[in-house]
Amino acid sequence: MNFLKQVIYKILLSVLPRYIRETEKSQTPITLRYFFFQKILGFNRRVYWPVHYTSIVTNPKNVYCGVETCPGFMPGCYIQAGGKIFIGNYTQISANVGIITKNHTLGDNRAHMPSRDVVIGEYCWIAMNCMILPGVKLGDFTVVAAGAVVTKSFEEGYCVIGGNPARIIKKINPQECVRHKSEIEYNGYIHSSSYEDFRRTNLNV
Repeated sequence: MNFLKQVIYKILLSVLPRYIRETEKSQTPITLRYFFFQKILGFNRRVYWPVHYTSIVTNPKNVYCGVETCPGFMPGCYIQAGGKIFIGNYTQISANVGIITKNHTLGDNRAHMPSRDVVIGEYCWIAMNCMILPGVKLGDFTVVAAGAVVTKSFEEGYCVIGGNPARIIKKINPQECVRHKSEIEYNGYIHSSSYEDFRRTNLNV
């Protein structure tokens, strides 16, 4: 039975889009499950990167996703891109993470404040149950501890931040940080060699 499953799986891989097999060993693999829910059933169909069916992404044209960076890839995320969101290469985002670019006004909850862009650097790690608020900028190799509420920027990066509101818990030695790269690179469903053309034609970022 296992042999039959492997044969069927290999046949499917040979006829489905190449990104399914080429992202198999990446940190955001596009599996048959993601393909089915997103491309066939239509959960987050307009989003150009793999998103879990329980996550919500608004205005995906306002989101720049680096290589192997897929906000909402894990369950229960809320990515609100009324303004622009920029996320660098190889940044990992866990479950139940919120990233928002605008908020309600204090005196009238029917109205919104102006949007403020969010920028997250490369090789960051946003742990479970975090909230990134409008206007926040995080430098490369920023680790956001589980449950943190990030209300201000940490543009220098190379640090662990946590708490509510988030503050620096620990500095990270840049000499110990590894800027790894995958052999085949994808920005979501888009091969990285084609991403800039896709960005100019389809995105607002």
